[in-house]
Amino acid sequence: QVQLVESGGGLVQAGGSLRLSCAASGLTFSNYAMGWFRQAPGKEREFLAAISWGGGSTRYADSVKGRFTVSRDNAKNTVYLQMNSLKPEDTAVYYCAADLSLSAIRSADYWGQGTQVTVSS
Repeated sequence: QVQLVESGGGLVQAGGSLRLSCAASGLTFSNYAMGWFRQAPGKEREFLAAISWGGGSTRYADSVKGRFTVSRDNAKNTVYLQMNSLKPEDTAVYYCAADLSLSAIRSADYWGQGTQVTVSS
């Protein structure tokens, strides 16, 4: 059974930083591209960032480019999202996802349960 478990969310002041983690189990992690998404109340799910199976390719949404960095540690079956210069509009539930194809990450096969990030002004 595949499980993706996000952690690292919380309350932070505007301008602060957080690092989210997503621990994967039940799959061969190094075969999968990984992605990060978020969903704010009343809004659609938004793609943020993705990373290829080996970490050699990354993709970012314009809204987070330069502020967020995706990385992975295949030895730990974990993907990270470093978030800097956080803004109140970054407040959302953050999800990680896994798919065999980086290009298909927006319709990923597996999703985590999410972790709440709240940025206060």
